[in-house]
Amino acid sequence: MTITEGTEDDSQPVAPQPPRAIEKTPMFTAMHAARYQRQTLIRDIETDNPKLLCYVAGTKAAVDRADTLGFVDMLHNVTPGEPIDLMLHTPGGDVDAAEKLITLVRSATGEQGQLRVIVPDYAKSAGTLMALGANTIVMSDSSELGPIDPQVSLKDGNGNDVIHSVLPYLNAFQEARQSLRDAPDDPANRISFEKFDPTMVRKFSSVRDRARLFAENLLKRRGLNFSKIASDLMDINAYPSHGQMIGWEAAQKIGLNVSYVPLTGSLWRKYWSLYCHLRLAIESDQRIFESNYVSLVM
Repeated sequence: MTITEGTEDDSQPVAPQPPRAIEKTPMFTAMHAARYQRQTLIRDIETDNPKLLCYVAGTKAAVDRADTLGFVDMLHNVTPGEPIDLMLHTPGGDVDAAEKLITLVRSATGEQGQLRVIVPDYAKSAGTLMALGANTIVMSDSSELGPIDPQVSLKDGNGNDVIHSVLPYLNAFQEARQSLRDAPDDPANRISFEKFDPTMVRKFSSVRDRARLFAENLLKRRGLNFSKIASDLMDINAYPSHGQMIGWEAAQKIGLNVSYVPLTGSLWRKYWSLYCHLRLAIESDQRIFESNYVSLVM
């Protein structure tokens, strides 16, 4: 083709166009709509509050060392020293795992940083221990902590896992031993005492002492009456049931730094709405780790 002077040269390269924005497909968006909705709620809460991390477990999902994966993911983009809010819901679990998890969060905030633990429903036993690591525990009328009663999983004669509550077992052992001392010739007292395995007694005593020391160290760093509060939370006479409720008023009387938010408050309604969405996202044996950029179900 001949190009004459003064005509447009169509052979010149066309200026590159900016790349088209990549959009999520309709099916992908639909499949993850619940997650997007939860993370929108988180961002809304964060508008006037610190960064929010959520650890919500099902009724059969105990605190476990595998939870480290989720916590490290949630903390991945947290700026060191940044204040953190941790929404916590758990039936309890392993004391050592609880220590590791709350230590991870406190390491992110720094010892002088601010950590609030928000308890929408319940944080029992090991969950209560985790809450003791906060500067403030945010609670409402739906919230409850629990006595610090460590749980130990042992195999029975058939190889099945059986969960034992440490404090009731040790309390029963002390009662049996005292009965034997009071009436050593009573065959019933002898039989009752001999039912206790010395190995289990030593193991459970070690776990109890470990939990107490952990609680006291967390409370000591917050400047609280660590010895009294730890003793109160492990008082089996005051709290004979492992699942017994310690509401916000009782927690304040014990000496914990609890901030009460009414159920009708706009902020608590947002917390509760988010919590409901998180609970619906998991089965009873699962837990979810979620922030405004992380969403992990295990």
